[in-house]
Amino acid sequence: MHEQAISHPAQVPGLMGDSGIRKVIFASSLGTLFEWYDFYLYGSLAVFFGGQFFPAQNPTAQLLASLATFGAGFAVRPLGALVFGHIGDLIGRKYTFLVTMATMGLATALVGLLPTYASIGIWAFHSPEPGTPAARKVIAGIVIAGIGGCLIGAMR
Repeated sequence: MHEQAISHPAQVPGLMGDSGIRKVIFASSLGTLFEWYDFYLYGSLAVFFGGQFFPAQNPTAQLLASLATFGAGFAVRPLGALVFGHIGDLIGRKYTFLVTMATMGLATALVGLLPTYASIGIWAFHSPEPGTPAARKVIAGIVIAGIGGCLIGAMR
């Protein structure tokens, strides 16, 4: 009887079958693709974003400020892992995964709504609102770490 339970892990309570694991892997891969696509786009367009959100007097400073914004998203990833890992433990990994996906989609869509430096000056970057490039990248970094935590927890 004990050997039979080991040979058929789908029948053991608490373990996923092959189709459940495939669904988790597919969903997590798709979610990770969408999440990292945002970082890929921002990194590829850092020169463009620097010109849009920072003063034009020094192109080098524009690029460095844009890359610092990009780096801020990576710096907060440990915080995102802690926050979303805890939320996933409390309310479930599936729901947390959906929340992180929706949040990342919203953060990505906000790029099109951001005012530029030409329209509102230095407030385009330093505004305390969550629509600024730095705040958006911080939110994206926290959410990406949350996705990783959800995926690892879902595979347990």
